[in-house]
Amino acid sequence: MTRLLLTGGSGFIGSHFLQHTLLNTDWDVICIASWKHKGTPERIEEVLREHPEWKERITVITHDLESPFPERTAKRIGQVDYIVNFAAQSHVDRSITDPVPFVTNNVNSVLTMLEFARTQIPYGLKAFVQISTDEVYGAAPRGTNHKEWSAILPSNPYSASKACQEAIAISYWRTYDVPLIITNTMNNFGEMQDPEKYMAMIIRMVKRGETVPIHGKVDDEKRESDIGSRFYLHARNHADAVLFLLRNTTPAAYEDTVVMQPDRYNIVGDEELSNKVVANMISAHMKLPLKYEWVDFHATRPGHDRRYALDGSKLTALGWKPPVDMATSLHRYIDWTLAHPFWL
Repeated sequence: MTRLLLTGGSGFIGSHFLQHTLLNTDWDVICIASWKHKGTPERIEEVLREHPEWKERITVITHDLESPFPERTAKRIGQVDYIVNFAAQSHVDRSITDPVPFVTNNVNSVLTMLEFARTQIPYGLKAFVQISTDEVYGAAPRGTNHKEWSAILPSNPYSASKACQEAIAISYWRTYDVPLIITNTMNNFGEMQDPEKYMAMIIRMVKRGETVPIHGKVDDEKRESDIGSRFYLHARNHADAVLFLLRNTTPAAYEDTVVMQPDRYNIVGDEELSNKVVANMISAHMKLPLKYEWVDFHATRPGHDRRYALDGSKLTALGWKPPVDMATSLHRYIDWTLAHPFWL
């Protein structure tokens, strides 16, 4: 039986990967959860609600990844075929407000997982997937979509901590032969997302008739400019891409002067949308008016970047594409969230 060790399975994106894996494989999944940050048991409960039979395939182990696994916990996890490391604090504003514990958590958690991965190599560990972000590359000027291995230039403590995770993982690939795959992805959205995130905030504010802040400005009465944009990606599409890589690729091993970098793939949404367009799409689907105000980006969001963009052609060339298009994903997300107001 194939066994997957998953961190962040009670978090937003990790819970979608958990659900997608259970639906599309017969693998057993060991979930590490600390319940310390944004992970909640309700997400795993939601995954099991329609498929209670999956319960036998999930083992949830409570552990704070800032600390190494105790020997008994490591024995309880046992031998695994794959490790997928979603676990990380990911809220940029909190990383700016209180950077030291934020960065320390993300660095220590990846060290814990890589140290465990070392113990699995003699048993044939097939892949260690380090989930990372487009933000390690910093801002993308208009017309620029960062390719894999573009220069790393993080803008805030969150993106710097993710760059640190990547660098440490690469060192374990090079020094200890950890079978590493790094993925960098765009802004994710979907069911069970934290209410502080942009799309959930829009749904909540439009529903209440409140004024939505949109970063940008109006140069004159008619021309809008400097509006932030993203390639939004539904978390299930993200999950599908990671599972695709596990099933269809074998991580490259370091080979002196021949293979000098581990495998890295960008996971990208199918279209770039400005923040105002997203707000309009949400309000239109809800059939409610959008009230909004322009907010000066530089004054209110130091350390944030106006635009992120990745080039997804490498993964596309392997045969992967998002299974569900952006508009359909967004409409399903809005309908589900309105029907489950607990998550707002």
